[in-house]
Amino acid sequence: MGTNGKHGGLHLRVTLGNGFSLGPGKADLLAGIRDTGSIAAAGRRMKMSYKRAWTLVEAMNAAFCEPLVETSRGGQARGGATLTATGERVLAGYSRMRQLTEEAVANEAAALEKLLAR
Repeated sequence: MGTNGKHGGLHLRVTLGNGFSLGPGKADLLAGIRDTGSIAAAGRRMKMSYKRAWTLVEAMNAAFCEPLVETSRGGQARGGATLTATGERVLAGYSRMRQLTEEAVANEAAALEKLLAR
């Protein structure tokens, strides 16, 4: 209902100059890594396999001049993942673009919602 993502909503996908696409899935994965300190935990939170999460992290790291996610080895006690400063900037930039887009289309989205069959 509307652009809040509850029943559809706005899904912003940005394709950058090198052809890399950043959308809600990758942004949610970055946020999950930031929140949990773990690629595996972030993936589980999204019902995504570790292999898929790791593949997305590798793609994101390769797409930018600096990695977005930094990992450390060592198992549960010492291992983990964190966003780099670049990762934080990319996530913040995407979040801001999504917010601005939602604000820009809110009236039009509400008008279309009124036209839906109930």
